[in-house]
Amino acid sequence: MTTNAPTGRYFDVEEGRVYAHVREGDGPALVFLHYWGGSHRTWRPVIERIGPSHAFVAHDHRGWGESTGVPGPYGMEQLADDAQRVIESLECTDYVVVGHSMGGKAAQVLAARRPAGLKGVVLVAPAPPAPAGVTAEAQENIAHAYDSRETIDQSIDLMLTNGGLSQALRQQVHEDSSRAGDEARLAWPLRGLVEDISDRVGAIDVPVLTLAGSHDKVDPPEILRTHLLPLIPTVTLTVLEGTGHLSPLEVPDQVAARITQFVAGL
Repeated sequence: MTTNAPTGRYFDVEEGRVYAHVREGDGPALVFLHYWGGSHRTWRPVIERIGPSHAFVAHDHRGWGESTGVPGPYGMEQLADDAQRVIESLECTDYVVVGHSMGGKAAQVLAARRPAGLKGVVLVAPAPPAPAGVTAEAQENIAHAYDSRETIDQSIDLMLTNGGLSQALRQQVHEDSSRAGDEARLAWPLRGLVEDISDRVGAIDVPVLTLAGSHDKVDPPEILRTHLLPLIPTVTLTVLEGTGHLSPLEVPDQVAARITQFVAGL
């Protein structure tokens, strides 16, 4: 068993470098991809509960967190490319990709490529492969979700959570949500959210665990049962109790336990 303290480092990607929190240790390594508006910090409560010996990398997507200076495009293919570059730089021989929301859609793109070393995928409140009833009006509303402190508060209270954030985590969401530039912030609601990758995800050939929040208003369990499960032949779904969309922050115990159980069964 290897126990190392996590370290911060940068990884070369196309047109720039993305920041990541990395820990060497026991495998398979966990590759964490955060949601639209988040950063590597979103995964900290989960990582703290997975144990001090497990290898992981949690990077900030281009345009977010400590990677705000990396230019676009910010689409799903580019985010998958970046994740693959990080994995290759670490020379991971076996790993599990864990993607949340937008990061979950990027994880689907990556897994559909069947990259060497991929052992499994965990999709946490993932965006489905194809948009499910997303109207132009909804896209416009989402695009303004992080415009100001007031709109971020409204997003947290009305859409993202089931009321389970501490003041410290609420402040973290504020900081992460407001940090991106306009291009990165708008890329997801105006393009990535409605990008249809449903013709590709059937190629995923490793076990996939989907975790859906019981009170998720963004990607609720019924949407995922209808619009994700029929498309990925290796997928199963587990409902997390008492949480909204931000389950890594609201119920990290449940998320960590499910990831640990899934990895042990591979």
